[in-house]
Amino acid sequence: MNLKQLLILIVLVVVLGGAGLMIYRSNQSSWETGNQGVGQKLLGKLAVNDVAAILIKSGTNEVNLVKKDQWRVKERNDYPANYGEISGFIIKAADLKCAQTEDISRSQLARYKLLPPGSGTNTATLLELRDQNGKAIRSILLGKSHMHKSNRPSPMGEMGDEGGGWPDGRYVMVGTDAKTVSLVTDPLSNIEPLPGNWLNKDFFKVEKVRSISVTYPVATNSWKITRDTEAGEWKLAEAKPGEQLDSSKTSMLNNALNSPSFNDVAAASKAPEFGLDKPTLATLDTFDNFTYTVKIGQKTNDIIPMMVSVTAKLPKERTPGKDEKPDDKTKLDKEFKDKQKPLEDKLAQEKNCENWIYLVSSWTLDPVLKERNQLLAEKKEEPKKDDKPAASATPPTPTPIPAPAPAPAPPPTSPPASDTAATKPPGAK
Repeated sequence: MNLKQLLILIVLVVVLGGAGLMIYRSNQSSWETGNQGVGQKLLGKLAVNDVAAILIKSGTNEVNLVKKDQWRVKERNDYPANYGEISGFIIKAADLKCAQTEDISRSQLARYKLLPPGSGTNTATLLELRDQNGKAIRSILLGKSHMHKSNRPSPMGEMGDEGGGWPDGRYVMVGTDAKTVSLVTDPLSNIEPLPGNWLNKDFFKVEKVRSISVTYPVATNSWKITRDTEAGEWKLAEAKPGEQLDSSKTSMLNNALNSPSFNDVAAASKAPEFGLDKPTLATLDTFDNFTYTVKIGQKTNDIIPMMVSVTAKLPKERTPGKDEKPDDKTKLDKEFKDKQKPLEDKLAQEKNCENWIYLVSSWTLDPVLKERNQLLAEKKEEPKKDDKPAASATPPTPTPIPAPAPAPAPPPTSPPASDTAATKPPGAK
């Protein structure tokens, strides 16, 4: 290569490099223009304490979270909402920053799934933060997710809007008629208009169960079991002759309803719709003197409706022992109060679960929903009296037949006369 060719090559590299740099800067500047600058807070100065209501709407689905005495879910008859989820989101929203921005026209909104709800396909999720008077403080449209592209090919093929990877951000637009789309580095995947997702999932918890009884509409299916200690064996109350519990079947009841959970709730007024006007009744007593009464309705698609009521017999004062010293009394009284306080708090919290219908997965109640015969040991069948004994595998030994006795020998006969004479000794007359 001569000097002239080398110079021409260098000039071409410079020209192409300059053109590429101009294109890159042009694209970058298009994402850094608009109402919200890169690195700035998406919602500006949001006064989080002024937020008293939240609307989330997508298509025909919506959920309204309203702050009253506490946060509540309007679509679930003001059932308590998950305060941690809501407060955490409001704080997160106030701190959201723009990673990129771009001015767009209305014709480009569908590309980012930022069309207002009710506009057909490619619509956004509307998020409104409102004050105590119901006035919108901020309105945000949540568009499609931004996908992180993985360098490794996926065996499942392409996923998501960007052809692989996982969500690492979301395209959003502040206001419903703005001209700037922003990219934030949080996918905000939990912001959905599903009332069940925003409920406070604190529930009752049966601990140290002492007895369980289940009463079915068909009386022969009902049963009650008890035990004397937490580690003791279960005993069947009013057992009939021949009835014996199978320990392998009752062991699952040791922790019955110890950690139940629910998917959704409904108002107690809808009890007949869920078959709770004629329920199966389960009663669980504990060694801490709590009593749980659970009404169980009709199962539908692996979901069972239930209602629960809770009572407890908690002593207010400790009975002092005989000849108890003053110092010992002070110490024991404090220990008693320290033990009773958590039980009193537990009762108060679980009382809040009353007067609601809870929709639970069937596995939550499966251990309790056993009919009487499903808890019993299988009976061994006894042979009937008129049954013939089973044939022995070894054939019986045949009885030997005695051999016939030998015939007696015939008596000796006298020889004939001629023979006698012939046998006389010589010289005999």
